[in-house]
This record gives sequence, structure tokens and C-alpha cells, in this order.
Amino acid sequence: MSVNSLILDALNQGGQLVDDLVQLISPTGERRVNPVFDALVEDVDADALAAFYIDMSVIRRIDTEATALQRQGELGLWPPLTGQEAAQIGSGRALNRTDMIFPSYREHGVAYCRGVDPVDILSLWRGAASCGWDPTVTRMATPQIIIGAQTLHATGYAMGIKAEGSDDAAIVYFGDGATSQGDVNEAMVFAASFGAPVVFFCQNNQWAISEPVGLQAQGHIADRAPGFGIPSVRVDGNDVLAVTAVTRRALARARAGQGPSYIEAVTYRMGPHTTADDPTRYEDRGLRAEWEQRDPLARVRALLAAEGYDVDALDAAATRAADEAASGLRSGITSMADPTPESLFEHVLSSPDAWLEDQRDRYLLYLDSLDDAGSGDDAGAGHGGATHGASTGARA
Repeated sequence: MSVNSLILDALNQGGQLVDDLVQLISPTGERRVNPVFDALVEDVDADALAAFYIDMSVIRRIDTEATALQRQGELGLWPPLTGQEAAQIGSGRALNRTDMIFPSYREHGVAYCRGVDPVDILSLWRGAASCGWDPTVTRMATPQIIIGAQTLHATGYAMGIKAEGSDDAAIVYFGDGATSQGDVNEAMVFAASFGAPVVFFCQNNQWAISEPVGLQAQGHIADRAPGFGIPSVRVDGNDVLAVTAVTRRALARARAGQGPSYIEAVTYRMGPHTTADDPTRYEDRGLRAEWEQRDPLARVRALLAAEGYDVDALDAAATRAADEAASGLRSGITSMADPTPESLFEHVLSSPDAWLEDQRDRYLLYLDSLDDAGSGDDAGAGHGGATHGASTGARA
């Protein structure tokens, strides 16, 4: 039986959970039996799990390197993802290539799954690009800094998918803090009302910047979605196999015309909110120690070791892949050219526009005036000089 058939069988069964949290691999590496979700990952054998392990190892190393690069002044800011590798790799690998992804600002692992060069992932945080990839090629929208706004974009896009009769789906990522934003709730209203094929994927990493999740949610975050008519599930966000299973199930619902789904991946943010944050001011060290025992990489390695897999060779392969990614990342970032001032006006509109071009020309003229004031006899040499100024004056 195909994977899609198994998924639809699970849909027909209703997928009711015996336990509150879907977990297929325990923190100590034991394989947990689940009559509904096991069928959804029947094709994930030991080699596939090993590939997940390598993916998570690489993205953790990229995260470590990016944090170091920010501390060294090579990046302006960086939002770490360490601790959330399973949530991102498990869901990212469950998607079809034509599904559309709407990320927040922390989905570096999802971008990696889409084949985005790690150097391109970091270019935004260096200030060298507004987005390091082409959304039309990667099928992944630009990172969203405004909290929760991407849920509206995803829902609108999914409504377009339905109108076109496509069997693609959209998935949108956001954190637990975003669930208190009006945008997220409005997106769920529209998604439920119009049966949009969109998956709401909440990475509950326990912190909305410095505020604990318990401050904004007296119950489970996933319990909010059924109030909008959207079925939801809570999954161990540190269990890459379980995340794969629940994401496949939600995507299958979308493709079958059954509308939106909501996933709460319960995980923990092991680093700061961003490199501008100091979590030691508010984090409970005891709670952190508990979550350190639930490491997403360690449990996969423990399971594979128990099954007789050559984990030493796996570790070596993961280290090689991570080292290669880190080396390419550092050389790519430190050699990256600074953007030109006029690049700010690129990719704003899909076609040339006289109003936008006039803004660009006036902005460059302003920059030229600053150079003129500071350079005396070298007036006009900085951003196109007298030639550019003359063409701008003619337009004005």
C-alpha cells in the first residue's frame, strides 16, 4: 500500500489519540507504538532516520556558526533554532516540492530542506539582501519579521490553490507567542470558512521572547484551533518521526479537500530569542536541564544504535556534512559583497513603475548630495555623480 493510501486510511479512522501528545520515539530512544500514526511513517526505515539525523546535525552546526558570526560582527542579528531541529526537519521533509511554505524568521531548517544555500539563509541577517532566495523557485516565501502576518499570506495563497483546483498545500510556521496576535486568529477564521488547504504549524518553544507560554495560554495552544472548526494535534516537537507523521496527515487532509489543520509541535528554544536577547535573565535553569534530556538528535541516535545501526559511521558522516556546511558558510559570508543603495528598490514590484523609479532616483540624488557636502572638489563621485544627478534633474 502506498504512503498516500496509508495516510488517507488514517484520516478515515479519525486519528484519535490515546495520549495527549503524539510521540513515536521517546527521549531515550525507544520506539513507541501508535496504531494511527505508525502507518504514516511506515516507509521511514533506518537509513531514512539516519538522513534525518544528518539533516539535524547540519542545521544545528549552521546555527552555531551563525551565532558565532554574529558575535564576530559579520551578522547584524541572528535568531537561533537549536532545540527545534526535529520540528523543522520533520515537517520540511514531509512536504511536496510544489507545496508553498510561509515561514517566520526562525525556519532555517525548513529553508535547508528546500535546498536553500546556508549562505543565502544568512544574507538577510547580514543586511546584504531582503531575502536570500527566490520564492518562486524555492516555493518558500520571504522570512516574515512581523509576528503572525504570514498566516494571512498562507491562508490567502491556500484559497488560491483551492480556486485553481490544485492538489498542492500551503504550510505556515509561527511560534507560541504569535498565537495571541489577531492576524493568526483572523487567518484561522478565513481558512476554516473557505476550507483552505493550509497547515498551521505552531512551534511552541515555551517562550514568547522572555514570557513563558503559560502566561498567554492557560491550556494547550492546540485547543484553540477547534474553536474555529480546525482539527488540531499536539506532537512531541523533538521527535522527528512523529513530526513527519502528523505533518503528512495534515497535508493529506488538505489535498483531500478536507480543509485546514493545526499542529502544535511542543519543543524548547535552547538559545536566546535572538542574539540581542539574554535568556539567563528569565530562564528557569531547572526547566532547561529537563529539556536538555529530550534532545532531538540524541533520541534518533539512541534508537538507531538499539537497532544495530552503525552509529559511529553515522556520526562521522554527520560531522563531515556539518563541517562542510560550516566552512562554506564562513567563507561565503566573509566574502559577500555589500548591497548597492539602489538595490533597496529591486523586487518591490513585478514590473517597472515610474513612481518607484522616481523614488529611487531621488534617494540616490540625496546620497550624492551627502557625498558632495563631504568631498569638496570630488563632488558627485559617490553614487553615480554628476551624470546621475543630471538625469534625475531632467526627470524632476
